Order: sequence, then C-alpha cells, then structure tokens
Amino acid sequence: MATFSEVRELLKRVARTDDGDTTSDSETATDAGSATGDEVATDGGTTRSDGSATTDEPRIDGSEVATDGGEVKTDGGVQQSDGGLRATLEDRVGEDFLESAPFWLPPVLLVGLFVYGAVLWNAVISLTDYEGFDDPDYFDLDFDMYVQALTSSQVIDAGVNTLVLMVGFTVVALVFGLLIAVVVDRNIRFENTFRTIYLLPMSLSFVVTAQFWLWMYDYDGVLNNSLGLLGLGPFEFIGNQQIVLASVVFALVWQFSGYTMVVYLAALRAIPTEHFEAARVDGASVVKMYWRVIVPQLKSATVSASVVLMVFSLKAFDFLFALVGGYRPPNGADILATKMVREAFQNQNWAYGSAIAILLFLMALSVIGPYLYYEYTNDNL
Repeated sequence: MATFSEVRELLKRVARTDDGDTTSDSETATDAGSATGDEVATDGGTTRSDGSATTDEPRIDGSEVATDGGEVKTDGGVQQSDGGLRATLEDRVGEDFLESAPFWLPPVLLVGLFVYGAVLWNAVISLTDYEGFDDPDYFDLDFDMYVQALTSSQVIDAGVNTLVLMVGFTVVALVFGLLIAVVVDRNIRFENTFRTIYLLPMSLSFVVTAQFWLWMYDYDGVLNNSLGLLGLGPFEFIGNQQIVLASVVFALVWQFSGYTMVVYLAALRAIPTEHFEAARVDGASVVKMYWRVIVPQLKSATVSASVVLMVFSLKAFDFLFALVGGYRPPNGADILATKMVREAFQNQNWAYGSAIAILLFLMALSVIGPYLYYEYTNDNL
C-alpha cells in the first residue's frame, strides 16, 4: 500500500505534467495564429503578421470589440441594475422596512381611515350647518359654529371646568403618587402588598369607579357617615355645584394615584444609590435629600405621567355620565366632553357638536404636541 508521502509526490508529478501540456498548447496556438496572419491584441493595439500595427486605444465606452469574427460586449465597466419600484423603495427605505410592510401597513391604513379620517370628516362637518336629519351642505363651509361656540357662556364655562379638572387632577395625582412612591421606596414591610393595593384602582374602568364613588358620596353613604363622627356634614357632594368638581377630582385621583406611584417608583429605583449616600454624608435630612437631590432627577417621569393624566382628564365623559346618569351633569361639573355629546346626540346639532369636538381635540393636541417636541429634542423619539 502506498504511503501518504508517495501519494503526494504522485499528485505533484501529475500537476507538473498538466502545466506543461497547457503551456505547449498555448504556444502552438500562438504560432499558428502568427502564421496565418491573424491579429494578436497586445496592450489595446493590434499587431499583424505583415509588420503593420495599429495603436487604437481600448474601447471603454461600452462599444463592441471584434476578435476573430466574434463579438465581446462590455457595459463600460459599470453594471446597471434593472431598476423597478421594489429596488427603488429598498434603496430609499431599506429592505427590512419593505419586507415588514405586510405586518405594519394594514394597522396603519385602518388607523388612518377610522381615526384620522374620522377626525378630518368631523372637522369638515363642523364647517357646515348640519343638524337634525337634513343632509349637510359641503359646498357652503364657514366658521359660524366656532364663532357660536366661542361666544357661548355655556361652552366657556365648560372649557373652564375642563381646564380646572385637567390641572387640578394632574397636580394632585402627581403629589399623591410621589408621596406614596417615596414611602414604598423606603423598603417598608409588605411592600408588594401595599403597592398592589394602590395600583388596583387603575385596573377599574371609569364606569365602575363612578358607581363606587356614587355610593361613597351618597347623602347617607360611607363618607358622610364618617364625617359625621367628626361633627361634619352631611354634604351633597354631587348635587352641590360648589364642590362637585372637587368631588370628581378626588375620585379620579383615587383611581390614578397608583399609576403615578408606579412611574415615580420606577424612576426612584433607577437613581444610583451613590446619590443617596452622598446626601447622607453631607448631613442632609430625609426631606432635604428627596427635595433637593432626588426630586430634581424625576423630571422625565413627571413629564410623562403629566401627559398621560391630562389626556385621561379630557376623556372623563364616561365617568361623569355614569356618575350623574345622563348627559347633563351639574353646572359645576359640565365639561367640554359632556357639552359636545349633549349637543350632538341629544339636541342633534351635529355641526355645533363637531365644532366643540374640534376644540377639545386642539386642547388635547396642545398637551401632546409639546411633549412630543420635548422627547424629540432629548433624542427619545
């Protein structure tokens, strides 16, 4: 049996034999070509057997070069893609973006049609005189409904109540949530149970919360009976227009303070422990430590929670509807959302209700717009 070294030597001999044959064939072909007067291309020129020579430069413009009756086609050194819509889109937006289109394109189209399309249609209706069962006239558009809304004392009062509800509810919920988060962050016993109890109301709907507090605010309810033990009350929390808005704010704070607690608690847990230790070393008390060192670092959490709370306050229609059992809450609690629904679905003033809806939409946009700009400037979008 042949050894490995013998096999390797045999392969080398075969390779040398093949190289010799190839070289011999090449030389034979060259000699034959010279004898018959064929052209031999060298350095872009052509040398003939009769001694004449041409010195044409190589063709690099994509033209054809004739050799021995054949044609060699070149593309000028640059290979062109055949283009097409798909290739163009891939160059502009990327291949991954295009391949994922079946997953994100249908939701985008649905949201565009049923959300933003509905907002646009609502804006168009607000420019008409559409009411009752008449057909809207889309060829006679004006701003009469907006003038009527902005000069109406009822709409102005509802707008003021909306602003008071939005600001009061947001501020109180942030304060309560921050205090609860600070207490939980101190590693108290039964932390998980305490956190769950405060977060549980967030899972309830506005309707359930309204029914719960309607029972609490009853003239003979738990709250009045508890205040009676202190020699206070009883109070008409819902019927008294002087305190009805405060009652609504308190109920909403009860529901959403758990949300702000979670937001602040997550932000507190993200602060390095070195900051706490440095404040203790400097002799700062617990109050000063949180007020001067910790709270300033909660700016991002405060902004995010504020936006969510303000948007929820603008959507408080179902809470008020379930609380009073109708479209007409007490004067002190009438907000733009209830005024809009009342004008549209009770009085059938569709254009007027649409104008109020657009005003409410602009108010929500004034809250979300600055927040998106803030996040964009901080490279969070």
